[in-house]
Amino acid sequence: MSEGQLDSVEALLEEARLMARMPEPAERLRLREAAGLSRAQVATAVGVGRQTVANWESGETDPQPPGRVKYLRLLEGLAQIHPAPAQSAAQSAVRAPEPGGVAQPAPGAAAAPDFAAQTAWRPDGLAVQGEPGPCVRCGVLTPFRSTDGRPLHAGAMCQPPAVSSQVSAPVSAAVPPQAAVAPAPVASPPAAPAPSPTPARVPSRPQRRAQSSARAQAETNTLIAGAVHEELARAEGDADVALQALVKRAIPDVMRLFEETRATARYQYTAYPSLPDILHKPSKREPDQIWEARPNFHHPHYSLKAPGDVHVTALDANAAYLSALKCWLPIGKLEHHAGDDGVDAKRAGVHLITPAPWLHPHLPDPLGDREEPGALWITDATLRLLLRLSGPKYALIEAPTVHESWTSGATENFLDALRKVLAAAREDALAQDDSITEGYVKAMYSKFISTMGESIHNREIQRPDWMHIIHSQAYANLWGKAYKAHQAGLEVIAMMGTDELHLAGDWRQVFTEGRGLAQMKVKHGDAKASGEYTVGRVVR
Repeated sequence: MSEGQLDSVEALLEEARLMARMPEPAERLRLREAAGLSRAQVATAVGVGRQTVANWESGETDPQPPGRVKYLRLLEGLAQIHPAPAQSAAQSAVRAPEPGGVAQPAPGAAAAPDFAAQTAWRPDGLAVQGEPGPCVRCGVLTPFRSTDGRPLHAGAMCQPPAVSSQVSAPVSAAVPPQAAVAPAPVASPPAAPAPSPTPARVPSRPQRRAQSSARAQAETNTLIAGAVHEELARAEGDADVALQALVKRAIPDVMRLFEETRATARYQYTAYPSLPDILHKPSKREPDQIWEARPNFHHPHYSLKAPGDVHVTALDANAAYLSALKCWLPIGKLEHHAGDDGVDAKRAGVHLITPAPWLHPHLPDPLGDREEPGALWITDATLRLLLRLSGPKYALIEAPTVHESWTSGATENFLDALRKVLAAAREDALAQDDSITEGYVKAMYSKFISTMGESIHNREIQRPDWMHIIHSQAYANLWGKAYKAHQAGLEVIAMMGTDELHLAGDWRQVFTEGRGLAQMKVKHGDAKASGEYTVGRVVR
């Protein structure tokens, strides 16, 4: 046998030794919980994602390189600190099996948690539900089901032990049959009946969801603050160097946050679906066929070249893309529909439409400024805006004609947990005048959106449909601000991009000034450095 073959054999033997030493999934979970470690902490130490750690603990997948060796070393160290309970204690809680049967829990003994149970998912990605029952892992009521039909929290995200322990276990005091019969007591007045014990309150679904969300947000906030402190220490306090390092790591960091914020999600999503040709770029330099409704509106009755004294303020919508994470996103594989069959309030995707003409010169076209007339592919966010504007509340345009669609079951809250965490971190950074964290958060949400399409910088997800929808939602949000200003009597002089709105009139009577997500600020840093200028009326 050659030396190369011997090396290959030794490598295989070493792999076998590693897997033989690897604890079972239930023991992996026990060791982590015994040490009080979160999945996020383990994932960071091992160099994998939180969901990967969850899959290892549930037995859905086996640890693989490059994180396997680190994970095994961690588990072996934890096993020395937190050894498994004595096997005899476990055996005492098990009743001897009857002939031909299987061992059953002894009377009064709690059944061992079934850590191998997996959540059952419907074809549309939602968790299967049924009548509420005690979870096979933690005992807290849940409507969700495992693959074999038993109650199990969605994604195996069980409640903390403090919640489960609120349910009291019955205690039985067995009396030996040999005990002597006590003498009859002396007659006495009947005692008042003891009050019946108050049943333990099981938290409601909103309370349980709030508890899980609070835990997830605490972990994600720790990740953001920890990254900032880590880079500041590495840069020896140099804020510019630390921010540059944080921007470079923004993509993997935000993907880790994305996984963390999905800890309480009750549906799966498709990260790499097969996509129709309209969502593929013909080449690196050519875009796909989706029109995002980018506005470049300038009021036809006003001009910088015309003499006049109409006072205009250029406003900036804060963190437009962060706000746009609240939008309807398809969570599964896109399916084709002819006509308007794909138009559904609970579905999202892209649609081929022929729009009606826009006849309002005082307001921007909700489709933006197109160079070519006729049919075009738009996103769900744009279609929802057009349908609202064609309804009785606005009656500004005729409804578009929908020719075909690519859609999937959708939810408006898919990225809402991530949005809330990043928004809270941004708000805290602004309150503390922390420009490093503010810049880091901005890099995370902007790069998260820009790289979720066909990008070499983010290999964990490829959803160009999401990217287009989020962009379009930002434009739709800005259009809503323009309409609000118009309804208040202000003139919309210009609207450009996702965040730039130029108004003539007292805009502070309409919008709150500030840097919060729902506020507007005077735009600076462009050719109009002051953010204020004058225009004249054009005589036609």
